[in-house]
Amino acid sequence: MDLGRRIDRKALEQFCTDVFVKLGLPYEEARDSSEILVSADARGIASHGVGRLWRYSNGIKKGIMSGNVQPTVLRETPISLVLDANGAMGMSLSKKTMVRIIEKARISGAAFASIRNSNHYGIAGYYSEMAAREDMIGICMTNTAALGVPTFGRTAMFGTNPIAVSVPAHQERMFTLDMSTTAVTRGKIEVYEREGKVLPMGWAVDTTGAVTGDAGKLLDDMLYQRGGGLLPLGGAGEQFGGHKGYALAVMVDIMTAITSGGVFGKSVMDSEATSARVCHFFGAIRLDVFRDPEDLKSDMDRLLNELNTAEPAEGCERVYYAGQKEHEEQKRSDAQGVLLSEKVVQQLINIGKEFSLTFPNT
Repeated sequence: MDLGRRIDRKALEQFCTDVFVKLGLPYEEARDSSEILVSADARGIASHGVGRLWRYSNGIKKGIMSGNVQPTVLRETPISLVLDANGAMGMSLSKKTMVRIIEKARISGAAFASIRNSNHYGIAGYYSEMAAREDMIGICMTNTAALGVPTFGRTAMFGTNPIAVSVPAHQERMFTLDMSTTAVTRGKIEVYEREGKVLPMGWAVDTTGAVTGDAGKLLDDMLYQRGGGLLPLGGAGEQFGGHKGYALAVMVDIMTAITSGGVFGKSVMDSEATSARVCHFFGAIRLDVFRDPEDLKSDMDRLLNELNTAEPAEGCERVYYAGQKEHEEQKRSDAQGVLLSEKVVQQLINIGKEFSLTFPNT
């Protein structure tokens, strides 16, 4: 059993920053990208963490993505911004875009942005929480390569298309919904493939539309668009609400790609080297648009406390609210180090050797 290793968070961020700099990124972009990647692992979201560093390395080497790319402003108003990323690194650009949206929201009360022609940007919750820390409701979405199979279908027609919403409370707590609109993300399938594990039944279907447990075959079929893919949130059919997950995924395509004039649906495709060009959406709404922020956060405290004190089901220890597990794991990571699987550690060691960089000790 792979128990993994815990690596000092700052050391891990610096290692990834050094890799990105060796790949030609300006230091600020390299630092932002590393911080966002490591933040996923620090929260226990290995599917979106440093295990993806090799994809960025391949993409940059092949010129599919690159650093120091200036986005084109397609449209801008006091409350909105639409950008063409021109193939820029998705993480640093997204962080800078959310900063601009927060600045607009401070003046106007609310602001929104959409971006087309970008790259993978890590975990959506990172950006929604940026707004929440400024006494705002933060919203973030992205479309992805077509990996999700619609209700009653067997061909991928939409991405994992995550949605994130963050709302602050007192005591440095916040509610953060950060979820894919498919049953799981491709990153989770990659984790199972790396670990040689069989997929749980109900996550995905093969080229015939039958439920599959073969992670490697599924990833290969999705990459070459042979059919099959991830089931929408709720699973197959309508009995458990799969059609609702399907509709949410399409809504994300609308908010990210249709608003920016980007690529959507089955036309968003991965290559062997890197992820597809994708579209993002960001929003920030000041709390005082609705109520006194302190009063609103006090009610958030009450709500979160009520959820935490709800009686757990038999055999379960406690009830959580959205984002709580991740925030607790982040505190553990800050104190004890970020937990990485041994396979990811070896992968990073090999990447480091390529650039004469030493991976940090446990």
